[in-house]
Amino acid sequence: MNIPDKLLYTNDHEWAGNDDGVVTIGITDFAQGELGDIIFVELPAVGQTFDSGDPFGTIEAVKTVADLYAPLGGEVVAVNEKLEESPQDINSDPYGAGWIVRIKLADAGELDQLLTADKYEELLD
Repeated sequence: MNIPDKLLYTNDHEWAGNDDGVVTIGITDFAQGELGDIIFVELPAVGQTFDSGDPFGTIEAVKTVADLYAPLGGEVVAVNEKLEESPQDINSDPYGAGWIVRIKLADAGELDQLLTADKYEELLD
């Protein structure tokens, strides 16, 4: 299974990539595999703020609908608008073209609460 070392993970199968206080968030390869073919993604608005653990959108797959939860608190600074036309990018490239949102981190200390790639792999085992 593909679990990039440079990212951090949640127990809810989301990933976070920190780039100097702006964090890109998506769902993991495991999560997209469990969901199956993704057909729709509800994205938050740029400028919305969330606390860690808040729901910020939904993913609809052929067999289910799943809530997305913010792994970190902050303000949405970008959303992946390409997912409106091509939600299947999450299936084909969950760590690249399938990113969902970027947030400006409110508290960098929250990063310490996320899982390393090794810890996430242990969770899956």
